[in-house]
Amino acid sequence: MTESNLDLAADGPQPKGRVPGGVQSLERAFELLEIMADAGGVIGLSRLAQESGLALPTIHRLIRTLVDLGYVRQEPSRQYSLGPRLIRLGDSASHLLGTWSRPYLSRLVDALGESANLAMLDGDRVVYVAQVQSRQSMRMFTEVGRRVFPHCTAVGKALLAHLPPSDVHTLLERTGMPAQTEHTITEPRRFAEEIDRVRAQGYAMDDGEQEIGVRCVAVPVLGIANRLAVSVSGPAPRMTPDVVERAVPLLRQAAEDLADELSVPRSAGPDRIAG
Repeated sequence: MTESNLDLAADGPQPKGRVPGGVQSLERAFELLEIMADAGGVIGLSRLAQESGLALPTIHRLIRTLVDLGYVRQEPSRQYSLGPRLIRLGDSASHLLGTWSRPYLSRLVDALGESANLAMLDGDRVVYVAQVQSRQSMRMFTEVGRRVFPHCTAVGKALLAHLPPSDVHTLLERTGMPAQTEHTITEPRRFAEEIDRVRAQGYAMDDGEQEIGVRCVAVPVLGIANRLAVSVSGPAPRMTPDVVERAVPLLRQAAEDLADELSVPRSAGPDRIAG
């Protein structure tokens, strides 16, 4: 019996979304990391077992290996959290994400004449991971790596609209919904109504809520594990209702194309892997 077959026989049910021909222990380790990320980065063994469907001895073995490698750490509470060695991987992946998204953002700039952005929900903040600037002399500039509150940005609203309402409520309790401008929504009930509107119409708007004089429209990138949103932003006088109406289908197409790009496995294939 081969090592991979021994793994299969010993560990019980296969993980969700198992890739044919894959190494099962690797698949399970990454599944546990993703479950931890979905739980906010800290989780107990019982919940890991419940979410993954794996036996506790299997989880113990995988988690211990991840702890030894620095990708997971054990907290004083005896729960487990994502480890510091993931930071370097995340930084590199974020840089590549900006590279991969650039063609789609550039098409938006060509079509609409305004700056296009890609942002990601990271904990309680939204971080901008890519931008292609407008070629106009007056344009919006957002520094890549900038972290902002989600409740006052179009990208943040687009992302929150696809989270469970209870998760949104908990996140807003943690952030406190501080006002960035006089137009920022700071009342939870009013923000809940805004998120309902975003869900119904399929896109989000920021009308001077993060910066005075700036208007932004955004849509989420659906169908991938990362929580991403694509947006177009510009000076409010140029971001007219007509421009917003034209932008929404183009943003949706860009988000769909980017989701396809990110969801297609990139592999050299077994015949092309050296060694």
